Amino acid sequence: MRAPNSPLSPRPSRPAQLAEWFAREIRTGRLMSGEKLPTEQELNTQFGVSRAVIREAMASLRSEGLVVSRQGSGVFVADHRTSQTFRINPDEVRSLTEIENVLELRLAVELEAAAIAAKKRTDEDLAHMRRWLEAIDASIAAGDSAIESDFAFHRAISAATRNPYFERFMHFLGPVIIPPRSIRPLSETPDQRRLYLEHIQAEHRRILQAIERRNAEAARSALREHLEGSRERHRRTIYSESATNPDPLAGPLD
Repeated sequence: MRAPNSPLSPRPSRPAQLAEWFAREIRTGRLMSGEKLPTEQELNTQFGVSRAVIREAMASLRSEGLVVSRQGSGVFVADHRTSQTFRINPDEVRSLTEIENVLELRLAVELEAAAIAAKKRTDEDLAHMRRWLEAIDASIAAGDSAIESDFAFHRAISAATRNPYFERFMHFLGPVIIPPRSIRPLSETPDQRRLYLEHIQAEHRRILQAIERRNAEAARSALREHLEGSRERHRRTIYSESATNPDPLAGPLD
């Protein structure tokens, strides 16, 4: 099996780069169904990456249904002709257009999830949502980003639908949702960051209040306001930063 013409670049997410290379080789037919992949040691020599990187890349490929592991035999290419796994590569969601595409997808799914949650939620569901809003408040007070708690709040809404597919879809989107939320102006001060998060939190509370009142239309409206506001905030951030920084997304993400 031939390796890429050049070693994997030293960018973040080397496992994602390796997984993408294998996925491309499989989907184009250069790696055939049933073909055995090289061992970890062989891949280490071939690609110049650690075993941890190789194992994470293989786990990603398994989750997509592109490879299968056979105990005692190794890793083999699956029958990719029947594999139709939907996937978004988080590393690709970096430009404004890509961020907006993901937000549009979230609008299509989360608006209906909020409306269904308003009809089906239980007191326990509300308690979970409040717990995550309290965690966000604590992160704001500590000067943290609140990214994980923010995502958990949205997952709590999907769980309240009593439809496991909504929650599974949100779990799938998690790595994609998080990076756009962490794109902030490079010149932002701690006070500006806190005010930004407090504004986001006020939107979250309006969503929760609508779900608590069992008002499906108000829940849709509040969540639409939240996600469309997010899109506008990213747009303003990127355009304002581009005036002084040729690549506003080049800085490290939280």
